Amino acid sequence: MATPEQSVLFSWDDVELLPDLRRLKFVLDHLPDGEIIAALERRRGRGRNDFPVRPMWRALLAGVVLQHPTAAALLRELGRNAQLLALCGFEALPRQSAAVVRVKRDRRSGRLVRDGRAPPQRPSVPTEWAFSRFMASVVDLERRDGLVSALAPKLRRELLKALPDYGECLGADGKAIRSHSTGRTLKGKRRTSDPDADRGVHAHRGVDRRTGKPWERVASWFGHKLHLVADTKHELPVAFSVERASVSEQKVLPRDLAALFAEEPVLADRCRFLSADRGYDQEKLKAWLWDAHRIRPLLDTRELWREGWDALPAQPGLPKLRPLHPDRVDNVLHSGRGEVFCRCPATGEMRPMAFQGHDERRAALKCLCPAVAYGLQCAGRAQCCRDAGIPESSCGRSLRIHLRKANRRILLPTPHGTTTWRREYARRSALERMNSRLDNDFGFERHTIRGKARMTARAGLALAVMMALALGSVRANAPERMRSLIRPPPAQAA
Repeated sequence: MATPEQSVLFSWDDVELLPDLRRLKFVLDHLPDGEIIAALERRRGRGRNDFPVRPMWRALLAGVVLQHPTAAALLRELGRNAQLLALCGFEALPRQSAAVVRVKRDRRSGRLVRDGRAPPQRPSVPTEWAFSRFMASVVDLERRDGLVSALAPKLRRELLKALPDYGECLGADGKAIRSHSTGRTLKGKRRTSDPDADRGVHAHRGVDRRTGKPWERVASWFGHKLHLVADTKHELPVAFSVERASVSEQKVLPRDLAALFAEEPVLADRCRFLSADRGYDQEKLKAWLWDAHRIRPLLDTRELWREGWDALPAQPGLPKLRPLHPDRVDNVLHSGRGEVFCRCPATGEMRPMAFQGHDERRAALKCLCPAVAYGLQCAGRAQCCRDAGIPESSCGRSLRIHLRKANRRILLPTPHGTTTWRREYARRSALERMNSRLDNDFGFERHTIRGKARMTARAGLALAVMMALALGSVRANAPERMRSLIRPPPAQAA
């Protein structure tokens, strides 16, 4: 942890810090940044040390915590805020440079005389040039060794120890981040001002349930994409990666999850649900989550039935359905999202079957006749049992759907639309709030960042600040403040 080494006659530690500065001290006390500081000090070596590494690193973190949009805004704040200057570790007063005796020959007398000029004063606040050079060194450490992005795994291990339910409910999402580059090819060159970025397109498609008409919205940007895996119960980051805007989310998430679970076996055993939007919908990922880790995939399912779509029967307020067992005559149908319905053989009315749970031993879903489960009157109840070849009873018809023989993309251990699915999938909105926090509070909506390494370092610092604040709040017995950038941190952290 970065701690100032110098001592002054008057210390601002004797004065109660403002809430914003307490929050900064909270982050500095819980951020495992010792390896980064050691690497920066080795990099500097015996070079000029007008502004030491530790105060400069603290000032960089202050810009993230205090939400300064640019380095110039941060330096202006350092110049007028003595408490912030002292908390970062800079000297409050300008430093006098060591006197250098210069001897020169007088032109008239020919004698050697001393130069009487006073030595210059070195400012206490870093210059923009010095700060930009320091940030370039931090970015270079990320590019070579990934030290900035390594802060998140260290904090994740501490959060796994501090929060017993951290990681039980995970969510994944991809966030578009525009580059500061316009994306236009430079004159006389075959590249843009940000060679690491490219253009991404995100299309939203669906079918209006009321009118039945398809709709589509297309958004494009030039830049990168932040692939985030987060805890949806506590709204805290778990893992992240930054890729080009054109890289598909369906390729990145399986890779990131495999690396995450291999690095943190405790998290793989603790996780119970993984939620994501329909952009991640793929059969291989859903099957791997359940078969390898017993994680229930709550990935919104796309309706990919295109062949024979117009010939499928439709009823108002219900999705289009297909027989669950096309090879035999049956009254059980299912939608493109895995919802199971029963069709009354007498009236033709469609009713959703009652989900009775997932039998892990048999790897099957159990559904019950809606007339029995909900106490409804069904005119074709007896005929339905005869068609299925089972005797009529008060228990009605029950159905087991064996998942290994079914479409693993559509039929899941927790079917789409069930109470558990809706409750746990609703937690995915935590990712939208985190993305909004990154845009508005951490400055990703308007920035001047170009390059993948710089973007990764900036995202890593923002997410590490989130996790450090949460870790400190939990250790101070104030978990209700773990996500706030406005409320003052607990008094124990001051």
